Amino acid sequence: MQCCDTLEWTNRGFDTKVAPAFDEPLIDSSSCLFCGTCVSACPVGALTEKPMHYAGLPDKKVKTTCPFCGVGCNFDLNVKDDKVIGVTSNLTSPVNGRLTCVKGRFGTDYIHSPERLTTPLIKKNGEFVEASWDEAYDLIASKFGEIKTTYGGDAIAALSSARCVNEDNYLMQKFMRAAIGTNNVDHCART
Repeated sequence: MQCCDTLEWTNRGFDTKVAPAFDEPLIDSSSCLFCGTCVSACPVGALTEKPMHYAGLPDKKVKTTCPFCGVGCNFDLNVKDDKVIGVTSNLTSPVNGRLTCVKGRFGTDYIHSPERLTTPLIKKNGEFVEASWDEAYDLIASKFGEIKTTYGGDAIAALSSARCVNEDNYLMQKFMRAAIGTNNVDHCART
């Protein structure tokens, strides 16, 4: 649990209800992070998330690993009509159990965004045009080769991300050291 003291019993007698302290907005009355843990912890299902509430019940749940960092939390993608409508905790997850951060729980709206790139883009004659994956990889490899030949391996650097799993970060540094021939590798979570 997050221990934010977000919800309280308010009013008395028959008017008692579960609400933020003094029935004020959450943002004013608590240190709530709006992570959704209270929704997953609610024993009777009285708390729901708006996007999933209006979408209805999912057709299926797909267990997956969160893409936002290297911790490896698991959760269920709730799918309806082949569209992800939300995320719920997966209690069998050995990493996070019921807990899911705000990014993991609510950061899936990009999946169906019309602005999302679905194919590689290569600049030709000053304009971005769609390309095949093989064409994009060949261009990257040739540009890396040109830079390495002309300026040496130390002219290339890599910045990896905490959004990647540890194995991806390992492969990035291995690629830079073994294939490119440089130690110019950094990571945003480095201390």
